[in-house]
Amino acid sequence: MLPRRGSFRHLPPKRRITGFLIINQYRMRYLLANGQYLRIRDARIEDAGPLLDMFRQAVQESDFLMTTPSEALHLTLEQEREFIAAYQQNPNQLFLVGDIEGTLAGTLSVTQAKSKKQLHVGEFGIVVLRKYWNMGIARRMMHVMFQWLEPHPVLRYVHLSVMANNDKAIHLYRNFGFQEEGRKTGVVRQSDHEFQDVILMGKWVSAREKPASKTL
Repeated sequence: MLPRRGSFRHLPPKRRITGFLIINQYRMRYLLANGQYLRIRDARIEDAGPLLDMFRQAVQESDFLMTTPSEALHLTLEQEREFIAAYQQNPNQLFLVGDIEGTLAGTLSVTQAKSKKQLHVGEFGIVVLRKYWNMGIARRMMHVMFQWLEPHPVLRYVHLSVMANNDKAIHLYRNFGFQEEGRKTGVVRQSDHEFQDVILMGKWVSAREKPASKTL
């Protein structure tokens, strides 16, 4: 998941209206160090099957995800279609896939908080298959995410949760300006039966909008 050198170019725009701005459905195409092209685009309903297969593979490869392999097997194709549709129908949410020449390599999502008082808040999550680690894919997908967030009229703050022993992910998030804002002690039990802390990280999309901290 750490950055590697590469180049990118914009694809010809194929657009959709979200209600507040026009977004290129095919956002960017990057040339990776191995000579393959990574296309970062919006998830589509027809991606449901490949996305479900990708997620089931991801939870087998990494113990840093909250879903277990047995839990992932119970997810259905119809649930996956509904999951994608929920993002498509809400202009304040984002669901990207990383497509390497027809094969899904990763996903990124921003999910808006449901509380009326927190509609300016989005929760960020990202998954990349092990085969594609250390190719800069996560970094490129996060770059596209912030291109979407920066002009957004509603979302102002984005946050995430990460296991405290996931050093590479934490390093990546810090490089994008996320700061540790809290820690839950021993709330995750990994497959090795060790209890892990979860670090809470957040970032204001615009530093100008960050409210002044108040102390008691």
